[in-house]
Amino acid sequence: MARRGHHHHLAEVALLASASEDLAAVGAGEREGWLDDPAVLPSLAPRARALAVASAARSVLAVVPVAGVGGGVTVRPALGPDDGRISALEWVPLVGEDAEEAGGEGVAVAVGTDAGWLLFYSLAGDLLHKQSIYPSKILKLNFRERKENAWEDSGSDELSVVFPGVIARFDGADLQNMLQKSLHEVKSHLWKDKSEQEDAEEDSSFGRIPFQIWNVSKFSSCADAAIVGLMPPPLLELQSSQRHYCAITVGEDAVVSAYRLSEDRSRSIVGAILSRGVAATFSTISSLSKIIWRSEPSPTKKSRPKPQSFAKTSPLTCLKDSPRKGERLTLSPSGTLAAITDSLGRILLLDTHALVAVRLWKGYRDASCLFVEMLLNKDKASSSLHTEYTKSDYCLCLAIHAPRKGIIEIWQMRTGARLLTIPCPKGSRILQPSTRFMSSPFSSLYSPLEVYLFNGDSGQLSVLNRHIG
Repeated sequence: MARRGHHHHLAEVALLASASEDLAAVGAGEREGWLDDPAVLPSLAPRARALAVASAARSVLAVVPVAGVGGGVTVRPALGPDDGRISALEWVPLVGEDAEEAGGEGVAVAVGTDAGWLLFYSLAGDLLHKQSIYPSKILKLNFRERKENAWEDSGSDELSVVFPGVIARFDGADLQNMLQKSLHEVKSHLWKDKSEQEDAEEDSSFGRIPFQIWNVSKFSSCADAAIVGLMPPPLLELQSSQRHYCAITVGEDAVVSAYRLSEDRSRSIVGAILSRGVAATFSTISSLSKIIWRSEPSPTKKSRPKPQSFAKTSPLTCLKDSPRKGERLTLSPSGTLAAITDSLGRILLLDTHALVAVRLWKGYRDASCLFVEMLLNKDKASSSLHTEYTKSDYCLCLAIHAPRKGIIEIWQMRTGARLLTIPCPKGSRILQPSTRFMSSPFSSLYSPLEVYLFNGDSGQLSVLNRHIG
């Protein structure tokens, strides 16, 4: 029997009411339950050092420090009529020599628009990069670390960009190389020869980060999707060195669909060359081209870059269960499990390797799910003596936030019991940092997957206590 939890299962991390000026720009405090609005997009930085909240309706981004170091920043992206409005938000780590400069934590905020543009901002609110991906609404941005993947070759870190029926993938190294370079240029004031406004609008001044893009709409126009990891090649291509990924999509006509995504080798090779040195000359090339083009009569309107052609996709399977519609999808750290919410208030737990349903919960309308690692029956007293827990001490669980019931439930994976039920105030969202910096050279401690609760009305940010029992 699950124990009815009390407040001691949540530990306060910060009270963000003091940052209300920045949060007010995205609608905080205007009415009770402002955070329930689906057009309000919150995202938590690695180690919960900062909170980013975007308002799709106002196209405004607020970044608020959680640790109270420095002030917040409000960014109003210079989006033209063809650039669309903010529709997705995610934090991307910047690993490398400039990491310390990026606000001490080495991160950038990625913003997607409903016209298919991707913009990256520093913690100071400087535009680091702008690129057209695909002319459609960006539904979701998801940065994933691949450090502890269960697949033998777990691949590299990645940013996936989800559109209705389309998914794109940026390799983490390509992305970080470009963003670090841009951050360095911003810090060195190399862009000050033009007005900032002109710079923000002229995306041609940025290099192009290579990416792969696939059409995943054969079974259904997806509402959400994820790349779950690498998969073996088809039988007839066993000798191929080409990489193949497995993608899961959820949507209207098929609750769950799975696809094999094949890399376009020509783009991978170009990407590899760019990330290994040519990227360093991008700024020189782009500034030279600007000098050359400046003498020409400038066109009244820049044409948008032509969309990149799709790489090969092979449909694997789909589950149709009309009138049920898949709505949201969240992956476990290794990518081997996916929790899928649907339009009828059910939650499906999917084994992404076998592509079979492992478990089904009913009666959870409007629920959101996040995987979390908990310490089961570990003595809390010993934790005060700085016990160092390893990955094997934690057990994987699923946190289900059921706003209509006003609770968060913790269920043990895969088929374990409900371990905890925690009362949850209205107007709250469960959040999770996109990355844990698991490869940090400064610490041998295992960094478990944690879940945070942000109460929009009180401004309280809390973390779920990892001890149960």
